[in-house]
Amino acid sequence: MQLHKLQREHPRKRKKIIGRGGKRGTTAGRGTKGQRARAGHRIRPEIRDTIKRLPKRRGYRFSSRRLPAQVVSLATLRKHFVDGDVVSPATLAAKSLIRNANWPVKILAGDKGAAIKFTIKDCQLSASVKAILTPPPTGRAK
Repeated sequence: MQLHKLQREHPRKRKKIIGRGGKRGTTAGRGTKGQRARAGHRIRPEIRDTIKRLPKRRGYRFSSRRLPAQVVSLATLRKHFVDGDVVSPATLAAKSLIRNANWPVKILAGDKGAAIKFTIKDCQLSASVKAILTPPPTGRAK
């Protein structure tokens, strides 16, 4: 008996597989070149870059996307309000001077004419408006 004449006693249960590659040659279904074609590729999620760009939290109830103030000038207020009226974000929104009553409102002094005769509530004031609102000191301090 010679080696090339040996035969199995029981037939093979499944087909013999030989290592000549399958039908996915060259790139093996991974496209061509680049990081994603390599084994063990790790591509950073795009949202991570966006998060890294945002300013980080500081302090109590910090909001990195704080809304800019809606600007209203004193001249506009003098046209739409009479003496004794209360100026607030709600009244400004009712007269369509601002878009939204829930967003911050800042009053700027467009003109420095007559004194203000109405009350301002829940609004930010510029330094020039604060100077108009506070009366100048009378007499000397002792």
